[in-house]
Amino acid sequence: MRYCLMLSVAVVALFFSNLIYGSVDIPFDKVVDILFGNSAEKASWQFIILESRLPQAVTALLSGMALSVSGLMLQTAFRNPLADPSIFGISSGAGLGAALVMLLFGGSVSAGAVSLSGFAAVFLGAFLGAMAVMAVVFAFSLFVRNSVMLLIIGIMIGYIASSAISLLNFFATEEGVKSYLVWGMGSFGGVSLRQLPVFSAVTLIGLCCSLLLIKPLNIILLGKSYAENLGVNTVLVRNLLLVITGLLTAIVTSFCGPISFIGLAVPHIARMVVRTSQHGILMPVTMLVGATTALLCNIFCTLPSSGGIIPLNAVTPILGAPVVIYVIIRMKG
Repeated sequence: MRYCLMLSVAVVALFFSNLIYGSVDIPFDKVVDILFGNSAEKASWQFIILESRLPQAVTALLSGMALSVSGLMLQTAFRNPLADPSIFGISSGAGLGAALVMLLFGGSVSAGAVSLSGFAAVFLGAFLGAMAVMAVVFAFSLFVRNSVMLLIIGIMIGYIASSAISLLNFFATEEGVKSYLVWGMGSFGGVSLRQLPVFSAVTLIGLCCSLLLIKPLNIILLGKSYAENLGVNTVLVRNLLLVITGLLTAIVTSFCGPISFIGLAVPHIARMVVRTSQHGILMPVTMLVGATTALLCNIFCTLPSSGGIIPLNAVTPILGAPVVIYVIIRMKG
């Protein structure tokens, strides 16, 4: 409880820091006035807070929670400390869907009288790509009983998707390659205020479903045979976990691009904080650490005072890679 309280305070502080800090200086009291619906001194301040910083901060908070809890569940279920949401190729599937829209269809898709272009088309392609890969992995999971073999299948599917992306980049136009490269750098600024309710609702549903798996995950920690003797259907738990992880990864990746290291490193940071594997404590702490990490990364991305924004995937490895190296060294020791 003490850790949750401290991390909650950190999340609130960083959330407001995301609203206050940026290329345009806006006083804290003015930010509060805008959030409570009062008129601002400058119309531009109101636009910056409500249309840019607020959706970006909420997106960072929810994305950090989603990716980190996905990594925790995968690491527990597959007993692999280096598992993360991208290991099953879900992120690569989203990348392939986005690449098809940007590089093959020229940034727009149409079906009959319905036509989408720009961000809406990229989002649709990325989401369908991620869900398609998840469906393939889930289909394999119905008859592949060995978790290690399923892990390898997921990695191979990711390689196939990455190969297809490389081919699309090779034959694409310069403009298409540039657009895909920008999307692949990652950003929490991809969710507008109008899109925020949908993004938040889907993410929160996935997070609530993950909380329902706390008890089965605790039993699985004791070993597969022991869990089955206690009446836990380990295959069903694994399949439910894949669906939840796939949904969370798909929604985050389609809106924000493929985000590296948060799902891999944050669960280990949470374990070092609470020093327990009991998921009733570990999962909420992992969510809070994930939110804290994502909000902190988002602040780092806005460090340039000239108004430029550092790509998200240029920041996350700086925080995540040392943690992974530490875990590998500790495993070897």
